[in-house]
Amino acid sequence: MRIEYDRDTCIGMFQCVAEWDAFERDEDAGKAVLADSKERKEGVFVREVPEDAELDARFAARACPVDAIALYDDDGEQLVP
Repeated sequence: MRIEYDRDTCIGMFQCVAEWDAFERDEDAGKAVLADSKERKEGVFVREVPEDAELDARFAARACPVDAIALYDDDGEQLVP
């Protein structure tokens, strides 16, 4: 499973931070940070989701009020939102 986080879309509600510890607060920017991710294109960060964190990643994606987080299965099919 892969997670993509669009930092430009993020409005800093930090609900993802409460759901999965891979997200951290960046108080200075007023946005979340996806730890251990790589910037795929400007403002979009990607990382693999460990199997033991898949449920937390789903909750983080579903909790985002502006759909800045998307999950994809290994075949590239979007799972969330």
